[in-house]
Amino acid sequence: MDPLSGTRERSYKRVIDYGVAQIPLAGQTVNGDCYLVSPFPGGIFVAVVDGLGHGKEAAEAGEVAIATMQEHLPEPLIPLLKRCDEALRRTRGAAISLASFGAAHHSMTWLGVGNVEGVVLRADRNAVPAQEQIMLFPGTVGHQLPPLRAVVTALNTGDLVIFFTDGIRRDFLVEPLPTCSPQLIANRICDEHRKGTDDALVLVVRYTGVAR
Repeated sequence: MDPLSGTRERSYKRVIDYGVAQIPLAGQTVNGDCYLVSPFPGGIFVAVVDGLGHGKEAAEAGEVAIATMQEHLPEPLIPLLKRCDEALRRTRGAAISLASFGAAHHSMTWLGVGNVEGVVLRADRNAVPAQEQIMLFPGTVGHQLPPLRAVVTALNTGDLVIFFTDGIRRDFLVEPLPTCSPQLIANRICDEHRKGTDDALVLVVRYTGVAR
């Protein structure tokens, strides 16, 4: 789900560019994996949600999580996850990873609960480390929320931040990615690395700089 439009869209494009590819499990008409990209004063919020399992009930859990976050933005990430935990208690629950891109500090605050992975791939080939992983906490949002801690990660122009659900194999991380648009990168990852045994979603963000 992407609510960006008009001047809000032009503003977010000065901070990030992004693309999303997603496909439901074969035989299903809905995808339990979903996402949100939304501007807020001072930055951009990104979330990827994986409703447990697949099919209608997984999709319903994803929809509840997205609606809850939309209602309560721009609250900080941990309070948002706690609100999602309350809202998802009547559902299967979900794995959720969140990131908040600061427009003035060249940084991102992020964390996740469950198995929606996230990774920063540095544009600078000499950067050490070349990759940084999201802090993932065990549990299920809606059923078992652990103590949480968000991590602040510095970003440089051109860095990629990739979120992907467990329907995507992580072996794409050992291959060089093309230097094309985030949408084309997302399409390639989804086409070449989806498992075919679950819903799949990959969201690729390129950090473009500070909003003016």
